[in-house]
Amino acid sequence: MSNPPDRHRHLLLLLSVFVIATCGLIYELVAGTLASYLLGDSVTQFSTIIGVYLFSMGIGSWLSKYLDGNLLQWFIRIEILVGIVGGGSAPLLFVLFEYAASFRLILYTLVSLTGVLVGLEIPLLMRILENQLTFKDLVSRVFTFDYIGALLASLIFPLVLVPYLGLIRTSLFFGLLNTGVAWFLLYQFSDTKPYRRSLTTAIVLASLALLVGFVYAERIMSYTENLTFQDKVIYSKSTSYQRIVLTTSNRELRLFLNGNLQFSSADEYRYHEALVHPALQALPQASRVLVLGGGDGLAVREILKYPQIQTVTLVDLDPGMTTLFRENDLLLKLNERSLLSPKVQVINADAYNFVRQDSARYDLIVIDFPDPSNYSIGKLYSTAFYQELHRLLKPAGLAVVQSTSPYIARQSFWCIRNTLAASGFHTIPYHAYVPSFGEWGFVLALRNQHWRGDGPLPNGLRFINSRTIHDMLHFPPDMAEVPTEINKLNNQVLVHYFEDDWTPYAH
Repeated sequence: MSNPPDRHRHLLLLLSVFVIATCGLIYELVAGTLASYLLGDSVTQFSTIIGVYLFSMGIGSWLSKYLDGNLLQWFIRIEILVGIVGGGSAPLLFVLFEYAASFRLILYTLVSLTGVLVGLEIPLLMRILENQLTFKDLVSRVFTFDYIGALLASLIFPLVLVPYLGLIRTSLFFGLLNTGVAWFLLYQFSDTKPYRRSLTTAIVLASLALLVGFVYAERIMSYTENLTFQDKVIYSKSTSYQRIVLTTSNRELRLFLNGNLQFSSADEYRYHEALVHPALQALPQASRVLVLGGGDGLAVREILKYPQIQTVTLVDLDPGMTTLFRENDLLLKLNERSLLSPKVQVINADAYNFVRQDSARYDLIVIDFPDPSNYSIGKLYSTAFYQELHRLLKPAGLAVVQSTSPYIARQSFWCIRNTLAASGFHTIPYHAYVPSFGEWGFVLALRNQHWRGDGPLPNGLRFINSRTIHDMLHFPPDMAEVPTEINKLNNQVLVHYFEDDWTPYAH
């Protein structure tokens, strides 16, 4: 086989730029997402992973000047290495998480090595193409294909790859693409014949290892999750937004999102009764309720215990979550089929956009979001968001916000309360003890100052009564109010408070 004509040769190499750019960004996204799954869903994980990855790419670009001789041979070798290291990183990190004493060291070493190898690719290709294109055409075309590949990766990663392939298969699939580029170039150019046999062997071995991993990805993931979680994993799925895991034991059913415990069936009633009933017992005429978050239907279960409630609108971002809690028999028993009630409308949408566009008026708004561990969630605790809630409430209406732990995350809790007050609400902070989490905090947000703590409660509650409500209003000295800044969209101080509060407890 002879070399393709120059005009086709450089097009083939530019096509390689597109593929390797897509692969390179995918490895970066996989590492950031995996770190947030295993080490905590926080801005720190993504920031440090991206920073280390880009820095390592810079080192790779700098090192490329020391590669001389047959540049195409070097490029093919690097593609094989990128496929092995980048493609195999996700399964390796998942497996090592429970075994490695210094997991962060292994994580950042793999990220750095992948970044260095990816950083070598573009400079090498530009040197290979420098005699075939003018400098201005070379730069414009290489970087055009590079940026288009990056755009494609950023779009398909959350929308297609994570929900349909999962992190392990995504990583391995793009490793196979890298080895595929190596094989393609090896057999497109005749000047690769002297070293074709040895590199073919390397490509075949690397591809087989990646393919075996791809085929057994679910077993690898199941194995790692069984190591991570103490109880038996009965359900696990990656959606476009999060990793959902259900575990079970003789005592309880547990839900984890991105590795973080959301509830235990043994004591979730304490949390959800505390979230709902102090608000609704003070609203005997309430008929219309909005629930933001709470896709498990457990807060809705408590709301439906009040016969005067006519409509409940539940807005949760993840359809994977709400579908699971409308179909799984164990979960239907737990939430008492609340999401299937004719009174309940489930809307899968971004809560921030929903409240900005909604024009209805509600007696009660229940806010059951995850903790503000990153900016995308932090905006849902901002003055801009709370002012929209103020607009949606009826004059006598109120909202209740889950507000993390006032004991562990003291600054975060009082920042939420202070932000609500700055948004025009009269606030009533309170807390309850939930064994799975410890002391947990909530804030009632009222448009006026009229609230009662001895209103009528439904029968059959296991935790809440008038005395409980009264006791929850009192904070001991180690949870007492501390001064904080107000959480706004342009500062997101709450995310920083949350990082500071919880970092000492991170594993």
